[in-house]
Amino acid sequence: MAKDYYETLGVGQTASDEEIKKAYRKLAMKYHPDKNPGDKKAEEKFREATEAYEVLLDSQKRAAYDRYGHAAFTQQQQGGGGHPGFSGGFGGSFADIIDEMFGGGFSGGAQNQSGADVRYNMDITLEEAFKGKNATVKFATLVTCTSCKGSGGEAGSRPTNCTACHGRGKTRYQQGFFTIERACATCGGAGQTIAKPCRPCNGSGRTRKEKNLEVKIPAGVEEGTRIRITHEGEAGLRGAPAGDLYVFLNIKQHSLFKRQGSDILCKVPIQMTTAVLGGEIEVPAIDGSQVSVKIPTGTQPGQQFRVKSKGMSILRATGRGDMIIEAKVETPVSLSKKQRELMEQFAELGKGEKNSPESSGFFRKVKDLF
Repeated sequence: MAKDYYETLGVGQTASDEEIKKAYRKLAMKYHPDKNPGDKKAEEKFREATEAYEVLLDSQKRAAYDRYGHAAFTQQQQGGGGHPGFSGGFGGSFADIIDEMFGGGFSGGAQNQSGADVRYNMDITLEEAFKGKNATVKFATLVTCTSCKGSGGEAGSRPTNCTACHGRGKTRYQQGFFTIERACATCGGAGQTIAKPCRPCNGSGRTRKEKNLEVKIPAGVEEGTRIRITHEGEAGLRGAPAGDLYVFLNIKQHSLFKRQGSDILCKVPIQMTTAVLGGEIEVPAIDGSQVSVKIPTGTQPGQQFRVKSKGMSILRATGRGDMIIEAKVETPVSLSKKQRELMEQFAELGKGEKNSPESSGFFRKVKDLF
């Protein structure tokens, strides 16, 4: 028994045309044969969804189906008409949906000959991200042919409509129960051919060449920032608009600083005596200056100190983030005999919660627990 069309699309009998289109798009994206090569079940699901869509989107067919069910089309099928709505190809609405879902790969034509976008990956330092810079990018791409100025033909040669597609830029072919449109292989989707193609570009109107472009990188850019330069990608086919160039930025890891948004973290080793007695240290900043930081008496490992407006530049703003200094208290090593004796004396004198409240409190809790 044939499956109910409404059930196939997962919609109710009162569903609007827009709801039917939406449900079909979802199923077509999931079960399309090009996305499931060799999967017979997916192909059957796609065929069922398409059949249901063709009937329910047509007001006359839908009315007949609502009244008589599948019997409304039995005579048409027996008479050689195939499945309802499959009389030699899909209507324009189906092709439009396929174009929308798959980016024109199934019905692309002469109107879709713009050049492709180009991606360029660039590595910069954290200092360059802070200051900004002018950088030169070099890449090979397709550019407009200088011989024919992008027309694709020799001087005096005019394009004529393609005889294979009759100027449509598309050709159709049957695949099972449905018809699919593709760019014409003869004219490459342009819809026209040239009797005397330009020799340097072989009639395409473009040739491969290395480009050198200057790109302005603004101060404050972050990892993964994308800079778009319009119409600097691949040239379009036979004078069609060029694509865009996209520069993706990768910020190299720094030996001293770690970026945290607009702030900069710097972990600074501090001698144990400085942490105990307090003092002052000099720390380099991302802008090349020196920052003076006061270390208070009894500074603990991991304790942080914030220096205002010494962090990263903020993109498209005048302010800056902060610099965060994190203390890494260094334990002395390779002690001399005298130093060891002094440390032992210090340890003896320093017993109790007054000098080491955290450790004393921890071990007291352990004692109470057990």
